[in-house]
Amino acid sequence: MSTTSLTSQLVERPPIHPTNVWQQAWIMVKRNMIHTRRMPEMLSDVTIQPIMFVVLFAYVFGPAISAGNPAINYKQYLLPGIMGQTIVFTAFIVATGITADIEKGIIDRFRSLPIRRSAVLIGRSIASLLHSSIGIVVMALTGVIIGWRITTSVWEGTLGFLLVLVFGFAMIWFGVMIGSWLRSVEAVNGFMFSVLFPLTFVSNAFVPTEAMQPWLRTIAEWNPISSLIQAMRVLWGNGPAAGADAALPLRYPELSTLIWAVVLTLLFMPFALRNYARRTTD
Repeated sequence: MSTTSLTSQLVERPPIHPTNVWQQAWIMVKRNMIHTRRMPEMLSDVTIQPIMFVVLFAYVFGPAISAGNPAINYKQYLLPGIMGQTIVFTAFIVATGITADIEKGIIDRFRSLPIRRSAVLIGRSIASLLHSSIGIVVMALTGVIIGWRITTSVWEGTLGFLLVLVFGFAMIWFGVMIGSWLRSVEAVNGFMFSVLFPLTFVSNAFVPTEAMQPWLRTIAEWNPISSLIQAMRVLWGNGPAAGADAALPLRYPELSTLIWAVVLTLLFMPFALRNYARRTTD
């Protein structure tokens, strides 16, 4: 046997069986969870920050907003809005995580192993969704302490949380797209703050859209985040149904949220996969 043939056999990777992809993805999930456990300060954005937002808005801004609209119980109104904001920021977590892994050469190490590239991406996405879900649980518990309640059926309450996860899946692809496109964590942070903060505040997350200027109200009511938040409020009994003069997505929020999630996934996924493949290929 020639030296070239022997060397080729020695460096040849073991074959990857298709059924192992999800097992490999789960290993990536555990890798990210172990990393978080060893650095618990990474959970500050889904533990301390949600509590801070709930208390700040409920007790500082809440009385002023309730005074202008006495029909609104602001604590009930607030919680779906903050949960919607938190799940949108799943994209932030995914983007910074992917960029950091690429910068540090971790993705290159994974490429030297007999695992599929998609398993790394799936694992990072699931871990980020779990990370944001911790924030949803923390906010729900904080809300219960200050008086927030789900006043509808168990089925409707569960459906509201499922819609949050479905929308979070769509935002994951936005995060993958940005994290694979920009070259540094600093650039990702700057871009995401510039995009996601206006997107969440120009919505019905914290204030009703009826008092906005007509042009701004139109933007807010067609904002995908607004339909998600309105769906949660209706399903959880945290707010009234949208009026007849509201935009179509707010009058049919559950269906609109599902449509938005599918549209955003189909929009971001091709660019995300292309950017990721380009950044992780020699």
